[in-house]
Order: sequence, then C-alpha cells, then structure tokens
Amino acid sequence: MGRYRAPTALAAASLLLTALCAGQAPAAAPPGRVDIDPVAVERLDDAITAAMREAAIPGVGVGLWIDGDGSYVRSFGTADKATGVPLKTDMHTRIGSVTKTFAITAALQLVDDGKVRLDAPVSTYLDGVPGGENITVRQLADMRSGLYNYTEDPRWLATFKADPYRAWTPRELLAIAFRHPADFPPGARWAYSNTNTVLLGLLVEKVSGQPLHTYLEQHVLEPAGLDATSLPTGAEIASPFVHGYTNFTPDGATVDASAWNPSWGWAAGAMTSTMDDLRSWVPTLVSGRLPDGDRLLEPDTQAQRLHVLPTGHPGVRYGLGIADIDGWVGHNGELPGYETIAVRLPQARATLVIVVNSDVDGKFGSLSGLIAHAVTKIVTPEHVWTLPAAAQPNAVPEPSSPPSAPPSKPSA
Repeated sequence: MGRYRAPTALAAASLLLTALCAGQAPAAAPPGRVDIDPVAVERLDDAITAAMREAAIPGVGVGLWIDGDGSYVRSFGTADKATGVPLKTDMHTRIGSVTKTFAITAALQLVDDGKVRLDAPVSTYLDGVPGGENITVRQLADMRSGLYNYTEDPRWLATFKADPYRAWTPRELLAIAFRHPADFPPGARWAYSNTNTVLLGLLVEKVSGQPLHTYLEQHVLEPAGLDATSLPTGAEIASPFVHGYTNFTPDGATVDASAWNPSWGWAAGAMTSTMDDLRSWVPTLVSGRLPDGDRLLEPDTQAQRLHVLPTGHPGVRYGLGIADIDGWVGHNGELPGYETIAVRLPQARATLVIVVNSDVDGKFGSLSGLIAHAVTKIVTPEHVWTLPAAAQPNAVPEPSSPPSAPPSKPSA
C-alpha cells in the first residue's frame, strides 16, 4: 500500500472540513449526520452524486470522521430497487474482504496467547496443505504463500454462477485450490489469495477449539463493541439490510444478490456489518487498542501486523491482513453486489467507510474505489485513494480485498 507522506494531510483535511468559508448546503440534502463546513459538504455531495450518475450506482453510503474536526455521514440512492427504500447509514451490508481484518486478528490473538507462532510452518497446525512444511503462518497472513486462489478456478466460477445459493465448506474450497500447483515458492513475492485466509480460519478453529464465528464473537466483536457485525453461518443478513446488485449471472442480467450464500468467502469474505460498526472497528484495527483502552493485540504483534511490504503494485503495500494504499490503512472488500472500503489515515486522524450496493461491470472498475477517489481528492488531496486495476480483486464472488486481478468475478 502507499507510503505515508508526512506533510499536509491533516492541515488539508481540517481546512476542508472545518473552515473553508461561508456557503450553503445543497437544497435537497441527502440524509445523514453532518457537522462540517457547508462548502465542504456541498463539494462532497456533488462529487459523490456525479460519480453515482456516471457509473449508474443504485446506492452509496459514505462516512468520513476526522477526530476533533467533525464528520460527514451521508447516504445516497436506494437500498432496494424493487421497493425504492432509500439506502440508510444504519443498514447491514456484506463487507467482503474486510472480513480478513477480523479473521487474521483472531489468528494474531492466538499468537499473543502463545498457541501459534507466526514463523512456524502451517503444517504444525493443519494437515493436508501442499508444501505446508515450507509455508509459514506469517506468509498466509501477508499473502506470500504462493497458494492458488480458489476463486480464480474457472470450474468453480462456472459452478458459482450456475448456483450462487449453494453452501460451501472451507474444506471444499481448499480442495479446489489444492488441485492447482503453487503459483510461486513461499515468500518469493506477493499475490492476493483467499485460500490463505480460509486456512487461517481453520487454524483458529483447530487451535481454539471453537467455530470461527463463535471465536470472533467472543474474542473480537464483543470486546470491540461491534454489536451489528457477524460472520453468518449461512446466507442470513440482519434487517434492515442493503440489497446488492450484480451482473455475475449466466446471461449477464443484473439481479439482486442479497440472498446469495457467501459461504464461499467464509473467513476471507463472508461477514456482515454496518457503517457505524466499521467506523468503530477501523481505529481499533489500526491502533491495536479497544475502545475502552485495553489492547486488542500486544504491541509487538500489532507492530508486526502493520509492517507493510511492497506488493509490486504502485502505492499498495500489505501487512498481516491489512492494506496500506497511499497511507490509507485498513481493507477493501468486494463480492457480488457489494463493495466496501474501511480505512484510516492515521496522520490526519481520519476514518473513511464506504458502502456501495453494486459491482456491475462497466468502464470504472471498482465502484467503491471510484467513490473513494472522489471523496479523498477533496478531503485529503495529499492522499488520494487510487488502487491500480492490477491490484484490484476480481470483483465477483470472492470477498474483495486490496490487491488481486480483475477478471471474472468473485472476490472477497
């Protein structure tokens, strides 16, 4: 991800969000919570709605919080095209590969507990991983294992497209990955692969003795105060929820994917959340501290998580289940019908959460990235969200995440 540029991000953000000059908010202001300068509000409203029109996006939620300098929390468009229900900022949504930040936190907690070693071979904990004696836990977490990404398997993609309601087990997903040879020797380079995080989910279950969704609820979500976030065991999503629209269908028609089963993403991309929960989670993720001041992870473990390395894509670096895209630290996520960005710019004390309810192919690539680019260009011009196409996850089923390639569709 991108390296931090020291200088003016905080000054620019504060200037734009608190004291531009007198101005009027748009006459038909979209719903939300806004307590920043009206001129900044108008610029953001105009930029977001223009991007939505250009890319035909049904609904968007944007939350921008700058510590001590106000917030901009807006919803635009519709959450359900069938009923016309507007998208609201408190609705549940599928978060794709933002799930990885939770699953890998669980694995790192087991490191803190002395039950897992980052530089131990994965074969120490799990059997049946090809070359597992040479792949470390760390290499799974930082996407350097070389294991094939099962969501790029053509037969799996065809099966998913034919029946997106099918339930998948983690072992079924790994069997697909393991049919393919490794893409490269462990540690040789970086390549985004959902296979890595599914393996880490199984590691958490094996070592903790708990189902992953139970472990996350008890050890990550409850301590972090995230009441609206969960890892579903099926296709469920709590109400009220955002309907997501995709054209990853046999005939290319755009359909409502909100009831599609995300089990194919599991630890790599099946979780659901809300903008408010993600707003709370991102500072916890980046700082390693819980809202009550206690620690999410020990300082050394947190430092290792944040030790981001080049991915081979300009401006994009990756740590242990966390991305750094030109200074914005966190993760993005994509799966059919849904795109999410949940990141923080530490030096500007800024948290950004974006929810988009479409991944319909067009000339714009990532739709959430389109919105993030428009927002950051106004608010943090020194740190504009730009994720190279080659580093963008292939948006279809697999839960999305910072880097990957943009082919057929799943993501995570």
